[in-house]
Amino acid sequence: MYEFVAPRIRIILEQSSVVPLEEVRLRVNQPLTVKSRGRYCYLDEQGNTTALKQAYRVTSDDLMRTVQILTNNSWYAWEEEIRSGYLTVPGGHRVGFCGRAVLYGGRIKTIHSVSSLSIRVARQIYGAADGVIGRICPGVGKVRSTLVISPPGCGKTTLLRDVARQIAAAGIQVVIVDERSEIAACHQGIPQLDVGPQTDVLDGYPKTEGIMTAVRALSPQVVVTDEIGHPDDAAALAELARSGVSVIASCHGEDVQQVRARKWISECLSVFELAVVLSRRQGPGTIEQVLSLGRRT
Repeated sequence: MYEFVAPRIRIILEQSSVVPLEEVRLRVNQPLTVKSRGRYCYLDEQGNTTALKQAYRVTSDDLMRTVQILTNNSWYAWEEEIRSGYLTVPGGHRVGFCGRAVLYGGRIKTIHSVSSLSIRVARQIYGAADGVIGRICPGVGKVRSTLVISPPGCGKTTLLRDVARQIAAAGIQVVIVDERSEIAACHQGIPQLDVGPQTDVLDGYPKTEGIMTAVRALSPQVVVTDEIGHPDDAAALAELARSGVSVIASCHGEDVQQVRARKWISECLSVFELAVVLSRRQGPGTIEQVLSLGRRT
């Protein structure tokens, strides 16, 4: 990841002993901020964690040079992707852009005057799904539709990725509808993270369109997608159930009871057989519960 930031920032990060590095925040005239184990801290010029006053201040040149490196000095070649607010670079690292939106016809045409970057470091955690895979896949060729529930930052996407990898490695045809390019972390359409040998990725597809495309064109046995959260998603999930396709999906929530309180989600819970509830109690990906939702196939 270090090769995608300005030289001065790269030196600081390479000297730092902060591990594992989860996120780097570059804001013009503000302290260099990194995230590790769910906590943010500031770095000084030697890469040491420090108080706010002693932190290295990111310069406009640091930000400009980082943007040049990320886009290979060709902003317009990446403008379409950046317009969505982020860019995925080789290795699957995701960079969020903040700046001034240029509107055309009420929609964002591009982003100018970039003022900050959020670099999320991609990490593959093999075995993240080991604690639940036996419940999700109770027999050869059998996959239970499963809803993964947790607050933000508790490992939902990491779990989905490893479930997809393990299911595909077992010979099952998987399609990932990766609306936000987070599960497979595609760069130029190619997954940068291991999602399994029999997995197709619909990268950047709106969830409903991606699910319909998967069913019509790719003959999946399982569809994996994240962050369901819109009433339209319910119709797409119902279509999967009617087609005999299992679904592994995630949504925000503290527990099943909180999810049931949202009317549209409660109406589509019949699609799922299991609910996996995650927390950060013992670190991201802590499995709190695996609950049967009563559906049988």
